Amino acid sequence: MELLAGRDERWLVTGAAGFIGSNIVEALLRGGQRVRAVDNFATGHRRNLDEVRRLVGAAADRLEFVEADIADPQACEAMVAGVDRVLHQAALGSVPRSIAEPIGSFRANVDGFVQLLDASRRAAVRRFVYASSSSVYGDSAELPKVEARCGRVLSPYAATKAADELFADVFARTYGIHCVGLRYFNVFGPRQDPAGAYAAVVPKWVDAMLHGRPVTINGDGKTSRDFCYVANAVQANLRAGLVETLPSPHEVYNVAVGEQTSLLELFALIRDSLTRIDASVAGCEPVFADFRAGDVRHSLADIGKAGRELGYQPTHTIATGMAEALDWYVGQARGSSAG
Repeated sequence: MELLAGRDERWLVTGAAGFIGSNIVEALLRGGQRVRAVDNFATGHRRNLDEVRRLVGAAADRLEFVEADIADPQACEAMVAGVDRVLHQAALGSVPRSIAEPIGSFRANVDGFVQLLDASRRAAVRRFVYASSSSVYGDSAELPKVEARCGRVLSPYAATKAADELFADVFARTYGIHCVGLRYFNVFGPRQDPAGAYAAVVPKWVDAMLHGRPVTINGDGKTSRDFCYVANAVQANLRAGLVETLPSPHEVYNVAVGEQTSLLELFALIRDSLTRIDASVAGCEPVFADFRAGDVRHSLADIGKAGRELGYQPTHTIATGMAEALDWYVGQARGSSAG
């Protein structure tokens, strides 16, 4: 990537065996950087890093992997040693998971966050970039979502991300560490896990359609989201990590495309895309269930601030992202059938 040209720095990526984290690791290695990758495999998978190593070839020699928990202060101190920039992706995601297991979400997403943030400021890292979430907008009905205006959060998960932003802001003002929070809007793409109770909607639906299982839509299907391909999220992380100056020591930015897609429209896009691969998918119709507790009705991002201050410009829409990711999703689904 051009952003990394001529640089030789050491980056820490937490949650590196996860979906977004492994894509960031791959981009950094392809860009000639040295990467310390950390994961405790609570939700990440070794196969993701194995795939990265295979894809980057000799560049994998610049990858150092550490199995550790960010809630462990001694581990945090060791993982930030000698690091120039931190891209913190580790978290327990999912609104339903946080409702079922609020203490686990707090430990990983708040306690672990503060442990790593404090270790980073003591190690004098140059930039601390972290994954926030569009869930911090809560019950605000205003569209598009603008960084300066949030509502009341609707789930323990959203509360943990709002807390992270508060701690980052206080640390930035108190200690001078430069922090950037990235509010992700429904990121999808390769290495996104279709399995488990808390799987994201895109890989889960692809897997279900290809295996002839029902696709369940919670609500009436008119719920909308701003779906963001993972390459856009990677770009935002790199730009946030490298931008020379920020308006203040702590800034937050929306990471999205700025396009609204209903769940019914998403269903049709996935079905039509898969029909070109497997004609039997053409007759697939969704089934409907109750709305999920803690879910917001509509989400759409204003990405103007990220464009002005970071130079962020999404390279993929939901349609182009789906076209690029589909072969990976299909390969995973067929691989699970063979297994």
